Amino acid sequence: MTAHKLKIDIVSDVVCPWCIIGYKQLEKALEAVGDEVEAEITWHPFELNPGMVPEGEAISEHVARKYGATPQQSASNRQRLTDLGDKLGFGFHYGPDMRIYNTFKAHQLLTWAGDSFGSAAQTRLKLALFSAYFQANRDVSDEEVLLAIVAEAGLDADEGRAVLNDPDNEAEVRAHLDHWIEQGISGVPAIIFDGKYLVPGAQEAETFVNVIRKVREKALA
Repeated sequence: MTAHKLKIDIVSDVVCPWCIIGYKQLEKALEAVGDEVEAEITWHPFELNPGMVPEGEAISEHVARKYGATPQQSASNRQRLTDLGDKLGFGFHYGPDMRIYNTFKAHQLLTWAGDSFGSAAQTRLKLALFSAYFQANRDVSDEEVLLAIVAEAGLDADEGRAVLNDPDNEAEVRAHLDHWIEQGISGVPAIIFDGKYLVPGAQEAETFVNVIRKVREKALA
């Protein structure tokens, strides 16, 4: 069987719970298709809250203000995510003091990781950021916290600091953000296969398996 070199672009934010759920479902799908494809994943930036204040906002207040959710609805949604995460091997640790933050600096570092070190290193950093935020409740807008996560992901924190102070990097990431908005993406995750097949949202693994196999068939036809 000929393996198809499958390009997977994931537009996401590190404070988006459905983004890690979607990735874990995609991971299951890639395990299921095995050597049918050789996947290369690239993460792209999306800011759910570009205007977030520096100190962040309590999640309970944020979802009430942004989505009109009642405390009961918020609790139900968090429980649903926790149950899904447990099934997929990612434990969400929601606490009463959890806050939502601006993520632009995190996207700067992710863009650098992908450009400089490739798919595996970028994915490693992305997963470290998901874990830091959703499992350890760390402030992923804080520069020192981010650089510590960079080091934990096996990358050079001093290089990361230089990236955060580089106006060219800032301009590049803002251009990336604008690009995906111009492509009509208004919610994440958005997963694009082979640069042309968009699957929105955190789909079930079976859905991703079907998409991957159809994309492969078309590419090899």
